[in-house]
Amino acid sequence: MKITLWSIGNRHEAYVKAGIEDFTGRINRYFGCEWKLLPPPKNAAFMSEGDQKEAETQLLLNSMDALDYMVLLDERGKMLSSPKLAELLNERAVNGARRVHFVIGGAFGVSEALRQRADLVWQLSQLVFPHQLVRLILAEQVYRACTILRHEKYHHA
Repeated sequence: MKITLWSIGNRHEAYVKAGIEDFTGRINRYFGCEWKLLPPPKNAAFMSEGDQKEAETQLLLNSMDALDYMVLLDERGKMLSSPKLAELLNERAVNGARRVHFVIGGAFGVSEALRQRADLVWQLSQLVFPHQLVRLILAEQVYRACTILRHEKYHHA
């Protein structure tokens, strides 16, 4: 199974880049893992929030296969514990999923069409984080889930 971490936005900022690269490398010991950074739509500054969400949705949907499993990070999603995230990855791997995509939307959130396409809508926290920090938290949590699956010492619950 391959895990892809998607984010609308530009390159990783220096203050999170090393951590993101470290955790992504660690995930690769368990599952193939890579980041896909999709730039905001051209002329985004002149688009309405709704038009920007729609353009981002089309970019995301056109970039993935309909059979891929998608976890959308959204503030209106379901809260998961780290062990539950590990269970989700295990279920996807056991059921033969080829790809699992974790998707971080744009600055204005995501369209309803993207929420409908998602197999799971996941809320990281009730707190609001900057996108760059969400990337780091996501990478760390996916790594943590991998270590839980292997009963390794990283997770101490």
